[in-house]
Amino acid sequence: MKAIKDIDVLDFETQNLADSPTEQRTAGGLLKYLILGIGFGIVLVKAEVISWFRIQEMFRLESFHMYGVIGTAVVVGVISVQIIKRFKIKSLGGEPIRLDDKPFSKGQIFGGLLFGFGWALTGACPGPIYAQIGIGVTVFIVTLLSALAGTWFYGLIRNKLPH
Repeated sequence: MKAIKDIDVLDFETQNLADSPTEQRTAGGLLKYLILGIGFGIVLVKAEVISWFRIQEMFRLESFHMYGVIGTAVVVGVISVQIIKRFKIKSLGGEPIRLDDKPFSKGQIFGGLLFGFGWALTGACPGPIYAQIGIGVTVFIVTLLSALAGTWFYGLIRNKLPH
């Protein structure tokens, strides 16, 4: 097992949870995130963005539905980032929100292609897998386990990959 000093990047959620005050890590403090997640899952189900058929329509260029949803999310994201930068909005904990530029890497192209192929083959990207399982489509447990195995494998070979 690697020592913490050998890990150069912690994921965003782990970093924020570790830096948050103790009272926010209690069951009551985390309940709001559970409720928010369930609400977001309901929105995904009602908008049909977790539908395997909708995702297949998108990749076959047969329907605009998913492109409209993704395009709307991009527009909302761009506007949100501009508002955060322009008005120097702080996090709920009062810390400044930093949006650092990310350096380009060839790995992003290969990773994006691999992600897209996986999405097209399974009809699921990581977030909606939980909603798909939650509505009773238990075959997506295989997709979830595969995503977890892929993440674990990437962690094993990450330092050996070209930058």
